[in-house]
Formats: sequence, structure tokens, C-alpha cells
Amino acid sequence: MISKASAMFARIATRKARVVADLIRGKDAATALQLLEYLPKSAAPIVKKVVESAVANARTQHPEADIDSLYVSKVTVDKGPNRQMRRWRPRAMGRATRITKGVSHIQVELEER
Repeated sequence: MISKASAMFARIATRKARVVADLIRGKDAATALQLLEYLPKSAAPIVKKVVESAVANARTQHPEADIDSLYVSKVTVDKGPNRQMRRWRPRAMGRATRITKGVSHIQVELEER
């Protein structure tokens, strides 16, 4: 493991972020960043920031490492707590149902080939 980066409490549903994470898993870091730049998904900018942060962490922690040989070895998207992001929707006969907004924890690990 060369470097890690994470985005905690990202305001995106885990189901949407996992689709983007599956696309970049196993790809080179440069290829993953190019893919995320033009991907029309709502989670793409958030995941792109995390990958950029992991590349920057690799540059600072291991200056002797070859940045061009980095690849995305592990991407995980877990559900975060959403104690604050609950909303209520009015329903029939005076009832209400809870709307749960999505919060995610995104972790990216880069390794050298």
C-alpha cells in the first residue's frame, strides 16, 4: 500500500457511489482520473477528489515512488450515519414517513505496479 485517502460523511447515497467505485477499481490512477473527469454521474466529482488526494498523499509520503505506476487497488464505499439528514414526508390520514438521505464513507488505496 503506497497511499490512502478517504472522504467521510460525503453527501451521496452509497448505491450511487458504488457504481462509480466499481468503474475505477483496478485501473491506473491517471486513467481513473480521466474517466471520472467526463463521467456523467453525480458521485464522480466526489470520488475524483478522493483519488486526487490519494495521489497527492503518495507524492508527499513517498517522493521516490513512481507516480505513473500507481493504480487503484482498493475502493470501498460504506454507509455513514445520517442522524442529521432525516426529513419527513406527509402521507395519507395524517401520517408521516421518514425520508433518509444518503451519507457515505469513501476510501481509496493506491499501490505501485
